[in-house]
Amino acid sequence: MFNEICIYEAKINKQDEIEALMKEVAEFYLSQLGVIEVKYIKRTHRQESFNAVKEGKPPIRLTKWAGKVTYILHWTVEDEETHAYVSKLGLDRFYKRWNRCLTTMPKILLGENIV
Repeated sequence: MFNEICIYEAKINKQDEIEALMKEVAEFYLSQLGVIEVKYIKRTHRQESFNAVKEGKPPIRLTKWAGKVTYILHWTVEDEETHAYVSKLGLDRFYKRWNRCLTTMPKILLGENIV
């Protein structure tokens, strides 16, 4: 299995547009051969502190956005070749619309499953 985790910073006024686009992209990716799972996550909580985590306290819900909204993509494919092929298809189809919503280029992490 091969994975991509991508961290996006979106413009506050583009939340509806980017979330609709995420649904469209996820549907498109899942229709491609070799794509196993696609999840988009919106950052809605934060930890109070590391000590709060050690004490078992729940995270704190975010109530306002400081200039951007953070989203995370996690998708799993069969192998690197599938990732390369589907990534290119996605960029060809969605890049311009996607780029309009972002404040900066996304941070992309790639890797293989350990467990």
